[in-house]
Amino acid sequence: MSFELASGAEARWTGEPGRRAIVCVNGGTAAEVPGTWSASVEWLVRRLARRFPGLGFLEVRYRVKSWQRLELCVEDGAAAIDAARAAGAEELALLAFSMGGAVAVRNAGAEGVQLVAGVNPWLPPQLDLAGLRGRRLAIVHGALDAPVPGIPGVKPSMSDAAARRARTLGADVERRVIPLAFHAVALRRRDGGMIALPGAARYGDFVAGEVDRFCA
Repeated sequence: MSFELASGAEARWTGEPGRRAIVCVNGGTAAEVPGTWSASVEWLVRRLARRFPGLGFLEVRYRVKSWQRLELCVEDGAAAIDAARAAGAEELALLAFSMGGAVAVRNAGAEGVQLVAGVNPWLPPQLDLAGLRGRRLAIVHGALDAPVPGIPGVKPSMSDAAARRARTLGADVERRVIPLAFHAVALRRRDGGMIALPGAARYGDFVAGEVDRFCA
């Protein structure tokens, strides 16, 4: 069941929040449209929740899911971090898909955040990475990811450049490229179910490895 965050966005828990929690932030579009639940994030959360039954995963549904309104999305991410801490979480990881990469990085300096795990993250060159100092940045990127007309995407070269910049700031950086994988991890069917796309399992395994490290 979803609930309202202080920013006015929605959030929902999978698993029970405890001392550790993972806040999950979605991608976006150029158009200023209402937020939705992300099929890619939801697919990853379901997979991770089975492997880590003691963790709480808090998914965020933005008020407006658009990089034209990035500041609003950053506020929604911050409100979710506050909600996770209010629920008892002391150690936090941020799981970010696409535009969520920028949302997570902008919130990486928040108290308790230890890890930003980005799946095909949008990390443009003008993005301030200062919040990653002393944090771990783990990036997994599909080799075939790229924007096409009408469909958002992020070229792997963008996350490569961001990884190099983050290292110069003292972040602990890991980056992996998945062959033959595209931008989305999963798509939602009309009946509400999900279809995993090429590379989905490898995205999931990479993130699971980072969550293992986070929990150690």
